[in-house]
Parts: sequence; C-alpha cells; structure tokens
Amino acid sequence: MEETISKLIQNSIDVKQRVLQDNTLLKTISDCVEVIHQCFNNDGKVLFCGNGGSAADAQHLAAEFSGRFYTDREPLYAEALHVNTSYLTAVANDYSYDEVYARLIKAKGRKGDVLIAMSTSGNSGNILRALETANNRQMITIGFTGASGGNMKPLCRYLINVPSVDTPRIQEVHMLIGHIICQLVESLQFPK
Repeated sequence: MEETISKLIQNSIDVKQRVLQDNTLLKTISDCVEVIHQCFNNDGKVLFCGNGGSAADAQHLAAEFSGRFYTDREPLYAEALHVNTSYLTAVANDYSYDEVYARLIKAKGRKGDVLIAMSTSGNSGNILRALETANNRQMITIGFTGASGGNMKPLCRYLINVPSVDTPRIQEVHMLIGHIICQLVESLQFPK
C-alpha cells in the first residue's frame, strides 16, 4: 500500500511539474490575476461555477475572495453560483440542468465581471451554457479544465488547461492555481 501511496503522490508532483515548465500556462495564470484584480478595482464581481468536485472547488475559491486568504481585509465580491439549492433544483426541474448557471448569470453578471468556469472534461453542458451567456453579457471568461480544454476551449478568454487527463490530479492542480490567484489578487488589492 505504501508503494501505491508514493506513486499517487509522485503522479500529482509530475502534473505540477508540467505546469511549472509551461511558460504559456504560467503567463495565462498571471493574466488572470491582473484581470481579476482589475475587475475588483472596478467594483465588479467574480462568479464561479462547476459540478461535483469542481463545484466544491468553486465554492472554496469564492470563499477565499469573499472571506480572506492571508490578510484581514475588506471582502471581495465572489460567489459560487450553485449554493442556493432551492434555485438550483427549481431551474433544473422547470427548465433543464443545462440552464442552472446561465440563468443566474443573466441575473447577476454584468459587463466586466469575471466568470470562472470549472470542468475537468471541459464538456459539461451547464458550464458551456454559462460561458456562452457570460460572453453574451461581455463578461471576462476564465476556464479551469484538463489538457484538451474540451468544448470550453473556444468559449474562454483565458484557459487554464491543466496538462493531465486524470480528474483527481486536474482538481488538485486547479486548487493550487486557484490559491495562487487568490494570494496574488489579495496582495494587489490590499498592498501592505
């Protein structure tokens, strides 16, 4: 069992090493920090969406912005769009599950706001509809996905496509990159 544990840890390290060596991906992450910083400077908001583990990651990262990361500071407007279960189940029932995020983006999203859409496959129907709606509202779209980017790729202004096809490893790196973005945005918003 210890050998399997070591192998799984090494697999995670290997994916992170590939990210570290990908200058294009590092530049995209840096660009996302700047875009989110600018959004908050313009009194905008950052909306997140995802399914399953990606929804949990979206909620975690939204809380880092709206609560705090390292610094005691004012809250930043960030929200994971799935947290209202009454809304989610009503819209899924009355319209379709593919509409649950798009409908909220129509209500909450404004030009210059940021949508961070998370899907390891890049092919989730409700995430694709969310991105289409955000683009129609002239929001800035950031996708967190796996190696290919899936069908999200052409819908994202910024694509953070982790170089892996292994869902758990992709999600681990999404959280690493998400925490990096939160830390850097916080340090720009609230310089010491």
